[in-house]
Amino acid sequence: MPVSAYVQATLFVIAAGVALFASAGTLAIFTFWIYLLIFAAVIVASFLWLDPGLLRERMRPAGKRPPLALRLFTLVVFAHWIVAGLDRGRFHWSDSVPQWLQAAALIVFASGYALALWAMAVNRFFSSVVRIQNDRGQYVVDAGPYAVIRHPGYAAGILILLASGVALGSWFATALVAICSLPFLLYRAITEDRVLQAELPGYRDYAARVRWRLLPGLW
Repeated sequence: MPVSAYVQATLFVIAAGVALFASAGTLAIFTFWIYLLIFAAVIVASFLWLDPGLLRERMRPAGKRPPLALRLFTLVVFAHWIVAGLDRGRFHWSDSVPQWLQAAALIVFASGYALALWAMAVNRFFSSVVRIQNDRGQYVVDAGPYAVIRHPGYAAGILILLASGVALGSWFATALVAICSLPFLLYRAITEDRVLQAELPGYRDYAARVRWRLLPGLW
């Protein structure tokens, strides 16, 4: 991986910390530190364990800049960090999340990232955009979590986003990120499944074997 990738990842973690603590006006929010520690650990694990080609694809899909939708998605994530900081540190609009629930949400947050890392470890075609990667020799992956659900990455993303604001202790931040991002993830999951069934050889047979897209027994 180029040095710029490590620099970019480091700056992203620092920016997350600045968004949280600067908006809060204090460094004395313990759950923010745990949250950032999990976030940083995930990034380190990604560089240590994941295929470098996959990381390049995720940062620059097909060698191009990420599309506008993904950049807007990133802005929503930053916005919910800022709202959480303002809520917890300054204005206390909705910072009544019980400590036990914050702790549980941190566990769910970490578990969501663990699921995402597992999916990326077995699927080197886990792109950040919907596309058939003929340039990378894409084929159907049915190992690991893909043996149970067809889109573990989106399931992981939903877990992470639903837990994030709660882990940070802000109901407002939870509502913001859920309302602005969950429809996007569900739309992406549906769109990607249709594209894969139409264009990726063998995917229809895989979909017949693995019925569930996101949640076994429901959908």
